Amino acid sequence: MTSSPPTPDAPDAAVAARPQRSGPVVAVLAFGGIVVSLMQTLVVPLVPDLPALLHTSASDASWAITATLLAGAVATPVLGRLGDMYGKRRTLLLSLAMLVVGSVVCALSDALAPMIVGRALQGFSAGVIPLGISIMRDELPAERLGSAMALMSSSLGVGGALGLPGAAALAEHADWHVLFWVSAGLGAVVIALVLALVPESSVRGGGQFDLVGAVGLSIGLLCLLLAVSKGADWGWTDGVTLGLFGAAVVVLLLWGRWELRVSGPLVDLRTTARRQVLLTNLASIVIGFAMFGMSLVLPQLLQMPEATGYGLGRSMMTAGLCLGPSGLVMMAISPLSARITGTWGPKVSLMLGAGVIAVGYGMGVFLMDAVWQIVIISCVIGAGIGLAYSAMPALIMSAVPVSETGAANGLNTLMRSIGTSTASAVVGVVLAHMTTAFGPYQVPSLNGFRTAFVIGGGAALVALAVAALLPGRGPARLTAAPQRPGTPRAVARG
Repeated sequence: MTSSPPTPDAPDAAVAARPQRSGPVVAVLAFGGIVVSLMQTLVVPLVPDLPALLHTSASDASWAITATLLAGAVATPVLGRLGDMYGKRRTLLLSLAMLVVGSVVCALSDALAPMIVGRALQGFSAGVIPLGISIMRDELPAERLGSAMALMSSSLGVGGALGLPGAAALAEHADWHVLFWVSAGLGAVVIALVLALVPESSVRGGGQFDLVGAVGLSIGLLCLLLAVSKGADWGWTDGVTLGLFGAAVVVLLLWGRWELRVSGPLVDLRTTARRQVLLTNLASIVIGFAMFGMSLVLPQLLQMPEATGYGLGRSMMTAGLCLGPSGLVMMAISPLSARITGTWGPKVSLMLGAGVIAVGYGMGVFLMDAVWQIVIISCVIGAGIGLAYSAMPALIMSAVPVSETGAANGLNTLMRSIGTSTASAVVGVVLAHMTTAFGPYQVPSLNGFRTAFVIGGGAALVALAVAALLPGRGPARLTAAPQRPGTPRAVARG
């Protein structure tokens, strides 16, 4: 017996039937996002000791961080497209499996080469957050989407802020390999929870995978991010650095031409060029810059010897504990951000977030004399990041079809990664060149830290200006995805 064709109300009926299971889905996906961001901060406490631990030079040891960055940048748009085509839950599980395998490889490593391989595999888990947001759109009723996406977006900052003191404590009191065993264990727990509680969506984008586009984008991003992240070590005018920048421009231009001509592109550049999507992605780059600037400046200021006259002389673990409250603030602010977005629209949330970040950095220029001041600065900036990050998925998904949600969110996450990479390069150069003598060593000067705060605040103001150019205010109208095969695909309305 054949069923009758679905009525126009079928998607809404399917969505209405799902509220009872939406709570566990949101909790599991947000936990997965926190685990991924924990992974990204694992090696921070080990950075000073990595050369000795891996029997290599400081310059080569930095590849343990760079490898994760590069792999994550390549993975996010590719996994987003794979999720749209073959199933977001399936692709999410693949990303988490890479996290577990990479963590185990790192846990068994005592040399640089396997550590780089393991960290690169871990980097492929960067697709978990955009895929999680896409799954939420497919599985949650429309009235829960705003708060759920806000929580998922803030999980990146929450995990990073909360993971730093935990990783520092483990690094100080246990063998450093334990950090990666913990990461593997948490990843396995998330996989089990996803298998048990997160359903697979029936929404598919169709078409064939754009292998040429994936390879072209990967090469272009590798050249760009490699030059940005290693330029300070190699020299910004070095032939290798300039060659990589030039290669990135050429490859990405050729990639863009290919994407505009192929029938099933990896990234639909025509959709990406829409004003709302383009400006949101540009704002994401600058917000990512502002977020990472805080994580580079504040720990160094906290750990600088008190004898310098401006350092606070705290240990790595204490510094991590001082920054931990900012993660709690991000988590607490996500419901407020969802309410603001639901009432006045995501544009207002993004502008408000950028403004709060700018205020936090402005405070940092003058308040550097006590630990409690650093805690307040990090919490203010964290509140701004929570507001801004929570608004971005709503802006993106109200401007793209449901069938392109994964790829669009993946590209937006990539933009944030480019921002964090640029922040690492710029702030690193500032602190490396604005120094003062401390015994036989050169350490970042007080003016160096103030300049870094000014740059972070300036980046937030740029994000505010970009957000102001977004289309008019008003709540973004997100339609929930239909769940039954054969039902008409819902399309977001901006």
